Amino acid sequence: MKIMVVEDDLTSRTMLASVLRKWCYQVAAAETGEEAWDMLRAEEAFRVVILDWIMPGISGLDLCRGIRSEATVNPLYVIILTARRERGDIVAGLEAGADDYIAKPYDADELRARIQVGRRVIELQLALNERVRELESAVSHIRTLQGIIPICSYCHKIRTDKQGWERLETYISEHSEAEFTHGICPECMSRHHAELLPGG
Repeated sequence: MKIMVVEDDLTSRTMLASVLRKWCYQVAAAETGEEAWDMLRAEEAFRVVILDWIMPGISGLDLCRGIRSEATVNPLYVIILTARRERGDIVAGLEAGADDYIAKPYDADELRARIQVGRRVIELQLALNERVRELESAVSHIRTLQGIIPICSYCHKIRTDKQGWERLETYISEHSEAEFTHGICPECMSRHHAELLPGG
């Protein structure tokens, strides 16, 4: 899993990245909110973002709001890691769109556990997204062959939405996953190829 660390303090950024790599996570680090924003928009592989609140330019809260304003199917778990620990700060961070809030100085075991929670949440969201795609695809296939289908009483061609006419098997193949193989039923065999039948 790939994690982004957004921290303007070099020492804090380096130490956190080192700890995360020790836990076998892939880590990318950004010094500013602007840099992080560009990296997030350029690459969709990140699953967790750990960001500081107080940074020059785009603050952690502004970055969090920007992340949540983007319509994306790729879930992102955001953790604010900051020295601000007042109740109002925690509320503000969560209302800005953070999934979790950890006060500095952080406990390594607690941070690791919270990242694991984020990982489980992300995996559930990804599984849910895949299930939704499968259901949407199934519904799409079901809908294509519902309703009244105009068919010629003589040649059995289907009238299409473009007011043209298609062979029955062509229409069904285009609107479902069905495939056709041709044969001859006994009635048609006796009517059209009686000479091929025994005693014909």
